[in-house]
Amino acid sequence: MFLVPLEEKEFRERCSQCAAVSWGLTDEGKYYCTSCHNVTEISKEVISTAAIPNTKINAINRGLKKKRKFEKGWDWYVCEGFQYILYHQAEALKTLGVGPELKDEVLHNFWKRYLQKSKQAYCKNPVHTTRRKAKVLEDNLCHSDWASELELLSEADGPLESGTEVQSDFEIPTHFPITKAAQSASVCSGSLDGVEYSERKEKGIVKMTVPRTLAFCYLSLLWQRETITLSDLLRFVEEGHIPYINAFQLFPEEMKLYGRDKGIFAIESWPNYEEIYKSMIEIATFLDLPRFPEVTEGCYLHPNILCMKYLLEVNLPDEMHGLTCQVVKMTGIGEVDFLTFDPIAKMKKTVKYDVQALAVIVVVLKLLFLLDDNLEWSYSDLAEAYNEEHKKDKPWFDFRKWYQIMKKTFDEKKQKWEEARAKYVWKSERPLYHSHIDKPVVYKRREMVVNLQKQFSMLVDPTPVVEKKGPSSFQFNWTEEGTDRTCFHGHSLQGVFIKKGHSLITKNSLYWLSTQKFCKSYCKHVTTYEESNFSLSYQFILNIFSFLLRIKTSVLHEEVSLIEKKLFKKKYSEAKKNSSGSKKVRR
Repeated sequence: MFLVPLEEKEFRERCSQCAAVSWGLTDEGKYYCTSCHNVTEISKEVISTAAIPNTKINAINRGLKKKRKFEKGWDWYVCEGFQYILYHQAEALKTLGVGPELKDEVLHNFWKRYLQKSKQAYCKNPVHTTRRKAKVLEDNLCHSDWASELELLSEADGPLESGTEVQSDFEIPTHFPITKAAQSASVCSGSLDGVEYSERKEKGIVKMTVPRTLAFCYLSLLWQRETITLSDLLRFVEEGHIPYINAFQLFPEEMKLYGRDKGIFAIESWPNYEEIYKSMIEIATFLDLPRFPEVTEGCYLHPNILCMKYLLEVNLPDEMHGLTCQVVKMTGIGEVDFLTFDPIAKMKKTVKYDVQALAVIVVVLKLLFLLDDNLEWSYSDLAEAYNEEHKKDKPWFDFRKWYQIMKKTFDEKKQKWEEARAKYVWKSERPLYHSHIDKPVVYKRREMVVNLQKQFSMLVDPTPVVEKKGPSSFQFNWTEEGTDRTCFHGHSLQGVFIKKGHSLITKNSLYWLSTQKFCKSYCKHVTTYEESNFSLSYQFILNIFSFLLRIKTSVLHEEVSLIEKKLFKKKYSEAKKNSSGSKKVRR
């Protein structure tokens, strides 16, 4: 079949598929869109293609006529959309240095387990097939290994459900079986079950959402004990290294997405640390996952290692690492049983490894400098005087100088972050529409917006394109040459210690508890945080540390309070009886 371009004046109707006005003729005399190859029913008699001068005739496959059956795309289910997102998130993690087994084994198996637990696949009667037996087709998702038959977790973990094992002939479905009920629902959504899925409220079933794809990724990272914390994962999402916002753009063109699908896959908010953390626990409990691999002292997630990492991040002396290790040992938060996630245990929760590590550093800073807006500045005067007289010796750590440098760097970093968020364009390149009928209008509006943006960009001064930086575990680099930022990593803490016998003890013998009142057991949080109740130094440190993790300051304050409760059991109980304020106690 040959397609012949026409003169513009002959046919001026807009294409129902792409809203373009660019028509050609097939050798059968039917109009086709040269932009999207949509063939209309309107025809015109063409005697000979040779009669049209200066035209280039292009031959295309005769399968074009059959393609009209699929103008509305493939028949697909919502869980297939989430599968595409998970697949590309796993691929992104591979590019960040995570081992390929995370995608091919761990995340793959967690997803299989979820599909079976939610009765969407790998079971005798999937929710999509109420009238006939499921017939799952072969997976051709980007030539992925996800179609390979892998055991869930391991043979030692046992079957997924009591007395039920995954059938060996099942594969990850790319196209789920179609039912008549689902076909009728597709009028209001691109997916077959979009309407049903958005209204489903089945008790005991964890409903899949786009934020929960990140919970699946973090569960897989935690199982592998990878060197990526939850805060790192969310920051990589924010920097665009892991697909999340408008992830539906990764769907194949044949997977049409509109109507109710918009509310399922369109995300216009950044992932929240607490939300993903709770979803991770919820999913692990729903899947009945066994005890995770142990987090030992040599693992990246151990507080001793994370504390060292964050000491470098916030530009504090290396000598503080010895003190953080002592606090970890005294509180017991470095024990294997405390650090290892066990979803089937009575207390179904895991450790916020990154928050805990920074909380330990806050406690050590309070042990050394008290942070009462008085003692830390007195020590700074002593350090400044010593450094002035002993310029060739190892400098003492000056808290005031550290504060000034950190405040300037932090303010600059936070301002850039806020500006980037304010300028972020939430609209996707792939327009979303409420129904298939609205598609031409939406595409036309999108075309107008793009044209206006191009015209506006030509009027303003061209700005240099900033090269996107590669992903890094560190947000601050204190060893850059040619900068006026002092690096405090090698500075000494000698000015805050005194020698007693053969050991060193801190000059400061006082300590004030971050809270003397914890909320009751039925309360959702541990304690409240009101800035006005605390010193400016403490507020400043909490603000910087919480910004590093993109969490609320109250979350870090709660973790500091819990560590203090373990460290000062006796003093805490005594202070709690005295008053509800933050008063100092002797250590």
